[in-house]
Amino acid sequence: MKRRTFIGSMAASAALAASTTATFAAEWPRRPINLVVPYKAGGGTDAYARAISAAAEGILDVPVVVVNKPGSGGLNGANSVVGARPDGYTMMMTSGGSFLLSTMTRDTDIDALESFEVVAQVGQLRTSLMVPKNSPYQSVQDVIDAAKANPGSLRWAHSGRGGFHHVGGLGFLANNGIEAQDVPFKGGGPTRAALIGEQADFGFLGVQQLRGFEEQLRALAVNSADRDTIMSDVPAFGELGVPFAAVSSPVIVFAPKGTPAEVISAMEAALAEIAAKPQFAELLAERGTGPVYASGTDAKAGLAAMKADAAPLVQSLTN
Repeated sequence: MKRRTFIGSMAASAALAASTTATFAAEWPRRPINLVVPYKAGGGTDAYARAISAAAEGILDVPVVVVNKPGSGGLNGANSVVGARPDGYTMMMTSGGSFLLSTMTRDTDIDALESFEVVAQVGQLRTSLMVPKNSPYQSVQDVIDAAKANPGSLRWAHSGRGGFHHVGGLGFLANNGIEAQDVPFKGGGPTRAALIGEQADFGFLGVQQLRGFEEQLRALAVNSADRDTIMSDVPAFGELGVPFAAVSSPVIVFAPKGTPAEVISAMEAALAEIAAKPQFAELLAERGTGPVYASGTDAKAGLAAMKADAAPLVQSLTN
């Protein structure tokens, strides 16, 4: 009798918990949603977050507040979210490629695929080879020739070791048999500023970072087989016949593990609406990029495929 009572009590508790979760999800959101960006303001991921914040009006009933928490290649912000209460009011938007590579190259317990719920992808970032406007290098081949003439003498900037800009740059160097000194900065904005200030001879940074700075920077090539759909004036390594490592980065929204499935679904649906909103595309176009939407399931599958493809490259870089 006692056993039956115990089982009945457990069933009642489970039913109550399920009812409470459903009620909570139905009432979500009731207060502002903090969207953590684990990089400094001014970079490509930050641009997506601020466009989401602006375009969410009329789709979500509460504000989306962008919170920048830079450091450790994006892991500082990720750590703050992985331990956050899974109530749907703290989420993270990050450069999926950089985040994945950081978890693969740094000493951390965070797993990009397992430590969070993947909500949705809203964009895509591509890295590119840029030089200061006054640089003597007018082409990618000029950079390669200069690096080969004086191995290790050129300095190149990127937004942090282990990120996809860094790995893309390393792939370019390795595939073209050249050496250069890497100079890391904390985020895309600081990398761009350093390159404008001629603190480096060339850099690998998001191609969208060129928008509005055409008088101070020159993009020589996008790190891909084909041109970027928005920054289409910049040639691609592929069309130039220059060897490169095909590393890019989806912009993905993550939530703490254990966030109710109903909340994840509601946020996923909201992000799909936002990504299709003309205002979102317009805001991103001003920053040289555009919307690229994928469901949480597809975004996670893309990350898993990227992890498998990047593993040999990461292994060679960390040996």
